[in-house]
Amino acid sequence: MTKKNIIKENFYSQFKDKIIVVTGSTQGSGAETAKLLASRGAKGITICGRNEKKGKQVKAEIESFGTECIFVKADLENLKDCKKIISQTDKKFGTINSLINSAAYTGRGTILSTTPKEYERMFNVNTRAPFFLMQDVIKIMIRDKIKGTIAHVLSVAAYSGMPFLAAYSPSKAALGIMIKNIANAVSGHQIRINGINLGWTDTPAEHEVQKKYHNGKKDWLKKAENKVPFKRLNKPIDVARMLAFLCSEESGLMTGSLIDYDQTVVGWHSYSAYDTNILDDSLLGE
Repeated sequence: MTKKNIIKENFYSQFKDKIIVVTGSTQGSGAETAKLLASRGAKGITICGRNEKKGKQVKAEIESFGTECIFVKADLENLKDCKKIISQTDKKFGTINSLINSAAYTGRGTILSTTPKEYERMFNVNTRAPFFLMQDVIKIMIRDKIKGTIAHVLSVAAYSGMPFLAAYSPSKAALGIMIKNIANAVSGHQIRINGINLGWTDTPAEHEVQKKYHNGKKDWLKKAENKVPFKRLNKPIDVARMLAFLCSEESGLMTGSLIDYDQTVVGWHSYSAYDTNILDDSLLGE
């Protein structure tokens, strides 16, 4: 076997014998992540979501790679559903090696318009659910002496966010602190927990958000991509590859880390955004 073939074989058996739970996995980045993990040799994958039809479709795609898969119909706002996802995975596969939480609720509301119901849903899905998913998964990892990995999808909005993300931004910021706290607490068990602060991403959910909240037309994506530096938004496969990295040996000892995964830099000023002329010293004056 050539060196090239050995490298290729190792890459596509990266998750051999691994049992992985992926939330928010009936569409978008979560579905893409689950399929990528299957293509890289995962033994068993649990996917979950509210849409049973989409869940069955993704399940079939995962199984086409030779990976066992179960779909759990679940709404992460419901704490019983969170626990059901983990208990059914343990019952089916007998253990869990990794948890990837890509589920989120991204409703809109300012400090003036956000209702108590909207606020509560935001924190139930984006903050409370990840906490109790991790609680049950970590118990299994400790029980089975597994050096497990957990990865979460957060948002660059956790730094501040637009005014219409008044509840969403703090729900993701709270998750960031949670990751660091729990990563520290379980490091003695060699369980690693990390996250990505995700920027603007082209997903089915984002298309719905644009239509519902921002009067998005059919060409909203084309216009959006024309305004950003790399002339495209993040795609689900971009997110999937980063999450796979965080749950693989490629990320080494990394734990408690939050990676900004966007094409803008935190703290940028609008006058310099995406303007190549900003590198021209003559614009700085005398």
